[in-house]
Amino acid sequence: MFTEIIKIIEGGLNKDSQKVLSYATLLAENLRKAGDTKAADRILRALHSKQAQPVYLDQLLTAPVDQETRMNIADLVMPQPGLELPVILSDNLRHKLDGFVNRLQHRSELQAAGVAPQASLLLYGPPGGGKTTIAHYIAQQMHLPLVVARLDSLVSSLLGNTAKNIRKIFEFASRQPCILFLDEFDAIAKARDDQHELGELKRVVNSLLQNIDEFVESNILIAATNHQELLDKAIWRRFNSIIDVSLPQPTDIQRLLQLFLKSVELGFDLDSKKGEALAELLQGNSPADIKSICQNAIAQNVLAKKPKLEYEHLLLQFYYYKHHEAASQEALLGFLSAHGVSQAAIAELLDISLRQVRNYFNPKG
Repeated sequence: MFTEIIKIIEGGLNKDSQKVLSYATLLAENLRKAGDTKAADRILRALHSKQAQPVYLDQLLTAPVDQETRMNIADLVMPQPGLELPVILSDNLRHKLDGFVNRLQHRSELQAAGVAPQASLLLYGPPGGGKTTIAHYIAQQMHLPLVVARLDSLVSSLLGNTAKNIRKIFEFASRQPCILFLDEFDAIAKARDDQHELGELKRVVNSLLQNIDEFVESNILIAATNHQELLDKAIWRRFNSIIDVSLPQPTDIQRLLQLFLKSVELGFDLDSKKGEALAELLQGNSPADIKSICQNAIAQNVLAKKPKLEYEHLLLQFYYYKHHEAASQEALLGFLSAHGVSQAAIAELLDISLRQVRNYFNPKG
């Protein structure tokens, strides 16, 4: 609660009433959770006596804009009480994330013990691995708004404006209890020795480093990148926690399939050998890839008015997803057969005659 008190003092000294309201309300919530309901009620009465408005209302928070385009450079995602985000995590990844969240939830106790609380997290890994979902998951766990920086509008074509936009993002996020999320972080945190970049990038990274140093003293920062190899070396030292969000393993893939296919009736058991075969086949794909394959299979089944989604329907959509070019029918037939689909099922799946399928597998000399 020390952090909230500091923020309230800062807001008062800077005559920032919104900051005072936001952190005073958060302090009251934390006191109530700690069992001190009298102190919580006194704070809320004091706020209401000044005709204060409830915090966390997005209409009270005007997002900063780029000077050149007048586009918002941040989006605000409000926490939804009672919402459980469907997140599939490996045991190791969940353990690391829960450890990070636990330290955030006990920052006051850690500070009282002389321990610097971890308040910055860098997520890296291949595209579609769930890094953005993890940021939303942490915000929901903390019951805090998520300020999502919009890199498409934050990076400006005008000299010097990108550094100014970065400053605006951090100032906006520091005005209320929230989590600042910088996705596609490499766009503004590239190594300053990159020979292909101009001096402007060096100014951007220097501005970024300065803002991170100031921000993480009493705020929460999450950044994500698909290209960790591009990050400036000094960037890595700014994060207390660094987590590799790797591609899911077969056991995680089976759980993802259960999540993405829960809306339809299956003609096979995901815990059966067919389910295990699917999980093995999908290894090396991101959760986003697996979701797309499942949704494509469901869509085709709905349009074809099939009562159940079968194993071979998912195999077919996997093949189409991985072979964007016009692959030959012979190659598709061979793929389906190699993965245990009968000739009769292949004929029905591809809407061709059984004779055609048999002729492929048993050509006449």
